[in-house]
Amino acid sequence: MLYFDTSALMPYYRPEPLSAEIQALLIQAQEQVVISRLVEVEFASVLARLVRMGDLDARSAGVIQTAFSQDIARNCYRVLELASVHFKQARDWLLERKAPLRTLDALHLAVAQISDTRLVTSDVGLASAAEKYGVAVEFFTGHAAARI
Repeated sequence: MLYFDTSALMPYYRPEPLSAEIQALLIQAQEQVVISRLVEVEFASVLARLVRMGDLDARSAGVIQTAFSQDIARNCYRVLELASVHFKQARDWLLERKAPLRTLDALHLAVAQISDTRLVTSDVGLASAAEKYGVAVEFFTGHAAARI
């Protein structure tokens, strides 16, 4: 299974340098694609930020959000709920201080590890942390994907 964080999923819905690679991966995926409720919240946050910054108009943001919501409703993704075990694992990793994890990235990492999925991300810090904590990761840089 593939667990997509928000940085890897957004290019599927909005033209970005990674769009072609991410679209190909999602279309050709032989594995189930998994997201979490955290991705849903971050997705909305990214769209709101892009509108506030003037990088995206409100109508386009609405179209993107609708497409994403429809894909969830059509079960294109298996959506995982966050549970106490995810928060505990994220907290424990943050307390270890082995990697400069941000709070939400620690949660993404915990969901990927606990659900035994391969994390798909374009966030270099998250990919590096995944490697340090032994979580399988596929890191997209805009040029190629690297499995770590």
